[in-house]
Formats: sequence, structure tokens, C-alpha cells
Amino acid sequence: MYTPPHFREDDVALLHETIRRIAFGTLVTLGPDGLVASHVPMLLDADKGERGTLTGHLAKANIQTRTEATEIEALAIFQGPEAYITPNWYATKQEHGKVVPTWNYVAVHTYGPISFFEDEERLREQVSRLTDRHEAANSEPWALNDAPEKFVRGQLKGIIGFEIPITRMDGKWKLSQNRPAADKEGVIRGLEARDGEDTPITAETRQTLRSS
Repeated sequence: MYTPPHFREDDVALLHETIRRIAFGTLVTLGPDGLVASHVPMLLDADKGERGTLTGHLAKANIQTRTEATEIEALAIFQGPEAYITPNWYATKQEHGKVVPTWNYVAVHTYGPISFFEDEERLREQVSRLTDRHEAANSEPWALNDAPEKFVRGQLKGIIGFEIPITRMDGKWKLSQNRPAADKEGVIRGLEARDGEDTPITAETRQTLRSS
């Protein structure tokens, strides 16, 4: 990922927090037929390994489970809030007109060797944690043991778990940090007027620009 210094984010704690908040990522690996990608929820264990470890699972029928080049890093991409930015929001448009449209976004790329596992108890633990994480906000959370045991065991036989110890991370917060102060305020006002004050990209942009 191309990351100029003014957009680069290296704070590991912030990158971990962002991965947890987004939760749903794109897993990219190199298989026998070339690059393969799947869109899956993942869990981050920040205390496992130097930079944390990602876990998730794929359908057993997914060709990505036949990844052979395990010595080549897998890539997990977490795409955060994003928005089109019109030059009309820039104060400098009125001054000289030398402005162009752009796209603001937040993204975290994580890399590491991927390994797969089919152990039933390990899969059950992974699926239970994933379910508990995303059911937590519900007034009556669904739990894995709410389903019949025979049914659960059958479902577990249809998936393969994966684990990625993170070896490196790239974070990019492209939120108009390279613009003059008046343009930054124009972007904030424009996003608030168009998308509302409480949208993720508006809140992220406001926080980043007013703290920079």
C-alpha cells in the first residue's frame, strides 16, 4: 500500500483497535491457480505474537483452503470509513483553482504466514468467540450451544480454520492531512453537510484533522 508520511499510521494500539472495530476483512493468499481472496470476519488476539494474531475460518469447499505457498505472506485487509471529497469544499479553489477531487479513507493491511486447522475443538472455540463478539450488542445474544449439538458438529465439519501471526502492518489514514488549514475545515463542513455529523468518515476526519 502506497503510504506517504502524512497519511501513515504506525501506532500498533490504534491499528489493533481499528481492526477490532472493522472486524470484517479481505483475506488474500497465493494458491495453485494464482491469487485468491475471501471476505470474512476475523478475530485479533493482540497478546499472541509480537504484533498480534488473526484467526478466522473458511468453508471447506473454498479453494483458498488449498493455498500452497505458505512461505509467502498472506494479506488481510481491513477497510474503514471512506468518502469522495469534492474540490468545491476547498478554500483554495477560490484562490487559484488548482485542486482536484480525491478519496479519503482508512485502511489497515496486515501480513503474515497463514496456517490452516481442522481440529473440532479448536474450531468450536474459534467460532464461539467470533459469535460471542458479534452477539454482544444484542439484548438476547445467540450462543453456539443454542443450536442442537449434532447440527453444530455437522457445521464444524464443513469449515477450516486459519491463523495468521502478524509479521508487519501498514496503516493509512488518508483524511486530507496534506491540505491547508482552511481546506481541512472545508472538508469537515462538507462531510457534515452531506453525510451528517455522526457518520464514521466524518467523525474520523474531524478527529484526525483537528488533532493534527
